[in-house]
Amino acid sequence: MTEVKKTVRKTTKVGVVLTNEADKSVVVKVESLVMHPLYRKFSRTSSKFMAHDEENNCNRGDRVLIEECRPISKRKRWRVRRVIERAQ
Repeated sequence: MTEVKKTVRKTTKVGVVLTNEADKSVVVKVESLVMHPLYRKFSRTSSKFMAHDEENNCNRGDRVLIEECRPISKRKRWRVRRVIERAQ
């Protein structure tokens, strides 16, 4: 039989690093706009994700791209793919 390889597209998000105090871990804040269903007004919501930073190269205020991955620990299900913009 032939094996069919299924490609899985991983979810990616762009956010700002809030803290990098833990070893090889960062907390990333992701903001999004959500429209109210009745009043059609946009409100800004934010979510915090703990992401794995293998090289410890992220600092506070950096804009990073994170991608979904397998569970690394109890709270970490995201991995830092790259740093988009460094903080001043």
